Amino acid sequence: MTEIGGSPSAAPTLATLTVRLRSAGCVFAEDEARLLADAARSPSDLEDLVQQRIDGRPLEHVLGWAEFCGLRISVDADVFVPRRRTEFLVHCAAEVVAPGSFVVDMCCGCGAVGAALAAAEPAIRLHAADVDPAAVRCARRNLERCGGDAHCGDLYAALPDTMRGRIDVIVANAPYVPTAAIATMPSEARLHEPRVALDGGADGLDMHRRLAVSASEWLAPGGHLLMEAGLRQVEAATGILAAEGLTTVVHRSDEFDATVVVGVPRRSRPECKEIGRG
Repeated sequence: MTEIGGSPSAAPTLATLTVRLRSAGCVFAEDEARLLADAARSPSDLEDLVQQRIDGRPLEHVLGWAEFCGLRISVDADVFVPRRRTEFLVHCAAEVVAPGSFVVDMCCGCGAVGAALAAAEPAIRLHAADVDPAAVRCARRNLERCGGDAHCGDLYAALPDTMRGRIDVIVANAPYVPTAAIATMPSEARLHEPRVALDGGADGLDMHRRLAVSASEWLAPGGHLLMEAGLRQVEAATGILAAEGLTTVVHRSDEFDATVVVGVPRRSRPECKEIGRG
């Protein structure tokens, strides 16, 4: 048995931790036990971390980081935790960014999408925006490593006016959970992540509408707006983009169980291509 930190009498084994975590409902209990043990500075610190997890706090909040697109992304308490499905949004955006592209990670949360895009194409000019000051503080730490910056404010109002009409790619993992469905979400999200990062309004697409309304004004010629959405929301989401003068393309990945809706202003010829269809 592997003993964790300190003396044998004070330190639990990985097997013991795994049993405790599994009893609390952690599906990947063995992996979580190992991660928590690695993060702990002492047996007492380990006990505190394990108890936080047993109490239902997201593992990423307990550790202080999340793995996303092969990167370790800093995630503060009470900040939205990036999901694996959103890696597909990064893959889609990576198809249309190029060296020198002006990229905005909108509704950025901790900045995971922007950081992953910068890792894929280091020469992009990266900005991010979120209405939540705590998320913006976290995003700034994650993006400073790749030369990006984060702005606090409500969607486009957060951006410097000098960006208007110059953005090549707007990528958004905007909240898209319908308000009535929030109560059915796992407690980890419901109780520990900001509601503003989850609640998308009656049909889940309130933020998508607001992003679409001004997209043509902020995008450069040939620019792209990419938004994650639920599979059942595709028809409504594409309708929203079309109503604002954007040509639409839908990407779907069964591997990631993810859907991305892309809009290109009709003044430009679409350059999107279907990728990763299941």
